[in-house]
Amino acid sequence: MTSDIGKLPAGFVRLWTAQTVSSLGDGVTHAALPLVALTLTRDPMALAVVTAAGTLPWLLFGVLGGALVDRWDRRRTMWVADAARAALLGVPAAAAVLDVLSIPLLAAVAFLLGLGGLFFDTAATAYLPDLLDRNPALLERANSRLRGAQTAMSGFAGPPAGSALLALGRSVPLLADAVSFMLSALLVRTLPAMPRPLPEAARESLLRQARAGASYVFRDRVLLGLALRPAVGNVAFLAVETVLALFAHERLGIDSYGFGLLLAAEATGGLLGAGIASYLGRRLGTGTALTCTAAVEGLAILGLAATPNPYLAGLTLAVCGAGMGATMVLAPSLRQAIVPAHLMGRVASTSRMLAMCAAPIGAFLGGWLATTYDIRTPLYAAAGLLLAMTAVTASMTSNRRVEAALTQVAAPDLL
Repeated sequence: MTSDIGKLPAGFVRLWTAQTVSSLGDGVTHAALPLVALTLTRDPMALAVVTAAGTLPWLLFGVLGGALVDRWDRRRTMWVADAARAALLGVPAAAAVLDVLSIPLLAAVAFLLGLGGLFFDTAATAYLPDLLDRNPALLERANSRLRGAQTAMSGFAGPPAGSALLALGRSVPLLADAVSFMLSALLVRTLPAMPRPLPEAARESLLRQARAGASYVFRDRVLLGLALRPAVGNVAFLAVETVLALFAHERLGIDSYGFGLLLAAEATGGLLGAGIASYLGRRLGTGTALTCTAAVEGLAILGLAATPNPYLAGLTLAVCGAGMGATMVLAPSLRQAIVPAHLMGRVASTSRMLAMCAAPIGAFLGGWLATTYDIRTPLYAAAGLLLAMTAVTASMTSNRRVEAALTQVAAPDLL
């Protein structure tokens, strides 16, 4: 899948720059929005509403959003979504200046930002294969760069910048994110236009198109395997994330600063994994590489559960992050290479929706296991889930199936 890597086109450089700038803004808002909410209330449920509001669009409109993206011009969808998000952030910024900011307003803004993110992310995922002529090697290389930039900006640079900007005023980080969205929109507008896939399909029922996209995922063994990984993975990782701060304090004996270092170790591993994903795909084959990275994630969480040493805990999280980083390059690249252009938005949004729906299950599972048993039980359960998922999906995304999918010509009656 990764032979004959060529040069990425100039259009990709502009897309990469746009998403890098936008990711920096996302990191700023990701840190600042909960802190802004904290200036208004100390009610945990109210804070949870603001956090949860951003994920609701994927749960409510994920597949329908993908169907709309498959109807619309994808470049236009991206820049309009970012321009709309830039304008939207002006509302809470103005409310903060006028001292009329409220939790319901922040929740509404988080929801609409999530809706804009749904359309932008789905359109970008569908646009990239057309930009790179569905070249599997270029897709891996491009996704590696996109994933690395996203991790660096939203995971490392953005959150501390958001916290620092908040010290200058509640409106400042929101305006900074608005600027990042506007810059992204301007850059995306300069991208080359791509033909709208099957424009005549826009006359069909939206619900019928959405069902066709979802059924395409469930009928295809490779795509189903690729969708199950993040879905089961989110159950496992949210179970860990729910109790990780408490685990770090009680089991590892580290303070808030040390907990930040643990998260930084995981993000560092993610950068490394994204960087070596293409190499792993070339050496092992994409299918085997995906199986190995999934197994590494499960074993790393198992090691985390067993260790009382904070340094070893940081190492296991870095290893887990590396597995996740490589998976999040290899899996989308494979999906983009094998899915027909007219189905790309629906397939991508269906997979993302499954992953998003799984997250609350994992959070509840982690809290229940920690309460019923002990603080390490959610980690052992998460490791078991990840290893079981690895065994189940190994044959679904084997090298043989992957190569067959890459060489198969999609029949026109699969819509």
